[in-house]
Amino acid sequence: MQRRTVIIGTVGTGDPHFIATFFLSRVLNDAGFKVVNLGCNCGAEEFIKAAIETKADAILMSSLLGYAESDLKGYKDMLQEAGLKCIVSYIGGNLSIGVRTAEEAKKRFQELGFNRVYPGTTDFDQVVRDLKEDLKLERV
Repeated sequence: MQRRTVIIGTVGTGDPHFIATFFLSRVLNDAGFKVVNLGCNCGAEEFIKAAIETKADAILMSSLLGYAESDLKGYKDMLQEAGLKCIVSYIGGNLSIGVRTAEEAKKRFQELGFNRVYPGTTDFDQVVRDLKEDLKLERV
């Protein structure tokens, strides 16, 4: 399998969530991906800048505090302006505050520019399978 680069991190100011991204980094690395982990408290601009600098194939964001929707307003436009309209983008975790079903969250974040949305608990093996599919890589 061709080694692809993915950017991961926790989106939003004040979100100290890093455990899931640490584990996801390990899973992705073991699956053959080159992982650039930005850590926590990252703005959308940081993900985009890192994707450009590393010529990344995908951006994977995590959220714990539930402010991702407000932190990512304009994300789709930002990708377009940066020439990353076609980059694969995923987001997972606690994505919003208040009552919102998983399907409502998926729809809203797809509108914001994400290919796949994983509200709540995420199966990292499923993320790897989805990423390989979306990047048209051979499934292992």
